[in-house]
Amino acid sequence: MSTNLISQAAKELTRRLDQLARITDVRGETTRTFMSPAMGRANALVGAWMHAADLDVREDAVGNVIGRLRSKRPAARTFVFGSHLDTVKNAGRFDGALGVLLPIAAVEVIRRQGIELPFSVEVVGFSEEEGVRFSSAYLGSKGYTGRLTASDFKLEDPAGRTVAQVLAEHNGREVAPPRAAHAKKDLIGYLEVHIEQGPVLEAKGLSAGVVSAISGQTRARVGFTGHAGHAGTTPMALRKDALAGAAEFILAVEALAKARSPLVATVGWITAHPGATNVIPGSVELSLDVRHPRNEERRAAFEALEETAKAIAKRRSLGFSVKATQDNGAVSCSGSLTELLERSVRACQGSSLALPSGAGHDAVIVSSLTPVAMLFVRCRKGLSHHPDEYVQPRDLEMALAIVVDFLTRMAYQPAS
Repeated sequence: MSTNLISQAAKELTRRLDQLARITDVRGETTRTFMSPAMGRANALVGAWMHAADLDVREDAVGNVIGRLRSKRPAARTFVFGSHLDTVKNAGRFDGALGVLLPIAAVEVIRRQGIELPFSVEVVGFSEEEGVRFSSAYLGSKGYTGRLTASDFKLEDPAGRTVAQVLAEHNGREVAPPRAAHAKKDLIGYLEVHIEQGPVLEAKGLSAGVVSAISGQTRARVGFTGHAGHAGTTPMALRKDALAGAAEFILAVEALAKARSPLVATVGWITAHPGATNVIPGSVELSLDVRHPRNEERRAAFEALEETAKAIAKRRSLGFSVKATQDNGAVSCSGSLTELLERSVRACQGSSLALPSGAGHDAVIVSSLTPVAMLFVRCRKGLSHHPDEYVQPRDLEMALAIVVDFLTRMAYQPAS
C-alpha cells in the first residue's frame, strides 16, 4: 500500500468534509434534514465526487444518493458501504458524512493502485438517519432495504406534511414504499465507517476500533393534555398544567435511566401550547428515546416509563397519549466481516479494540438485508452532534488505510 497515496487521499477527504459541512439550510451552522433544499445540494455535490471516482451515480425515490463501481466479472456480487448525509440541528462535520466520503476516497485509492476488485462496490449516502424532521429515524436506509411501510409514509413533520407528500413533491409523482435495492443473495455485506461518538478510543490512544454490536432503540412521542387558562387568575389548586406534568415525567425518565445502567433515556425536544407567557400550558408534546444493548431491558424500561407517565397524568387530572415512532432491536455485527476488519485494523494500527455502539446507525436497518460490520474512528473528547465535533487528520488517514486494506484483503482473499 502506498502511504503517499493514502496521505494525499486523506487530505482531499478532509477538504471534502469541510466543503460538505458548508451546505446547510440554516446559515452559520450545519443543518440538513430529510428532503430539505440543503439535502438536494449535498446529494449533488457527493454525486459529483462519486462520478469523479468513476462510480455510476443515481438517486433513488427516497433521496438516497448511490454510487456503484461495477466489477468486470459477470454475476459478481456487491459489497456496500454507507452512512447518512442528513444531520441533527447545528451539527458537526463528521457524523454520517465520514462514512460516505471515506469509502469514495478508498475506491479512488484502490483504482489508482490498479487493483481489480472481483466484486462490485456500492457507496450509499442515505437521505435520513437522524429522525429530525419526522421524529423517526432511518427513512433512507429503510427505503434502500425495502422496509419502508405505509405507516412510515403517514408520519408528519411539524408543519403537518407527511413523508408521502414530501416524496411525491421530490419525485414529481406519488411514490409507493420501494422494494429493496438488492436481493440478499446478491450482496456480500455492508461496512459503515463512523466516528465513535464516545471517549473510549481516545482513552485507549487508538485511532480506530471495531464495533461488536449496536444497542436497540425505541423512540416515541408523548403527549399530556390539560386545560389552558389565565396565568394570573387561575388558582394553583385548580390548574391542569400540562407542562408541569411533562416536567415531572422528564425527571422520572432521567431517574429511571440512572438506576438501570447501561440504559440511557432522553427527552430531546418538548413543545408547549399555546406557548404564551401569561397562559397555563394546555397541551404538551415531547420526544422519548430509550436505548439498551439488551432488547428485553429496553422494552421493560419503555413500559415502565409509559406506566409512570400514566400515573402522573392521573394524579394531575391530565390526558395522556403515547405513540411509538421507532422500535429497532439490538444488532450484532457479522463475525466473519468483523474478523476480516480486525485483521486490517491490526495490520495498519498494530492492535485492535472491540467496542459496542450505544448510538443507532444505518447498519441497524441494513442488517436485515446483508451481514454488517462497523469501524469506529476516534473523535476528540467523544464529542458528537455538536459543531465542535472533530477528527484529527492522522486518524482520518488511519481509517482510510484500514478500509483500503480491508478492500484489498477481500479482493485477494475472497474466501475470508
